[in-house]
Amino acid sequence: MEKINLNEYLAANEYPGRGIAVAMAPDGRQMFIGYFIMGRSENSRNRVFDPVPERGGICTMAADPDKLEDPSLIIYHPVRRLENRLIVTNGDQTDTVRDGLLAGESFSQALTRRCFEPDGPNWTPRISAMLTFDGGDFTYEMSILKSADAEGTACSRFTFSYPALSGVGHFLHTYVTDGNPVIPTFQGEPERVTIGNDPEAFASQVWDSLNADNKVSLYINWIDLATGEESVRIFNKNQ
Repeated sequence: MEKINLNEYLAANEYPGRGIAVAMAPDGRQMFIGYFIMGRSENSRNRVFDPVPERGGICTMAADPDKLEDPSLIIYHPVRRLENRLIVTNGDQTDTVRDGLLAGESFSQALTRRCFEPDGPNWTPRISAMLTFDGGDFTYEMSILKSADAEGTACSRFTFSYPALSGVGHFLHTYVTDGNPVIPTFQGEPERVTIGNDPEAFASQVWDSLNADNKVSLYINWIDLATGEESVRIFNKNQ
């Protein structure tokens, strides 16, 4: 089955929007999960990722609080840990998934309470992923909630479940590419991607591959499958 090079794919796309990637390294020793945000407006670009160790993840913060306009869709916790799960999303549905899991729901069940973002005419999809560590098994799920039509009258929900396979990953992003006046919504199953074994090199390559004008922040976490040790890198254009 065909796989694309994640860095080459990003470098060729001016505006994939926000994106989540999950993969197992080719040597089978590490799991990778990453999330990036991009922006075209001043409000969207006025952000940084900030670590929140007590919540097992990160939050988005205004780079310049004086320039912050509407915080509703840009300030949230994109990454949170819950026991043997790591949850990554592009909005405050991170907390929806976490609360659902605590209530005994599955990943997909929790997300039935959410839909795409109320930002017509784009109706930005909500994308989410959850990495689960179960003994020696590693699996991950990905979800996209998107408008069923151009008017935003209904929500289509798609969930994808994957086993962790060496050298295989999946990438899900909000937009096909840039557009005017409407940005086209991502279509189909998450892209199958390849990644490298070197965490530092790979993190830098992903950041460098994102469009220089539109990129805002990047979170990358490499997890050692033998020890559970996490290696987190955060890139912020505004720092």
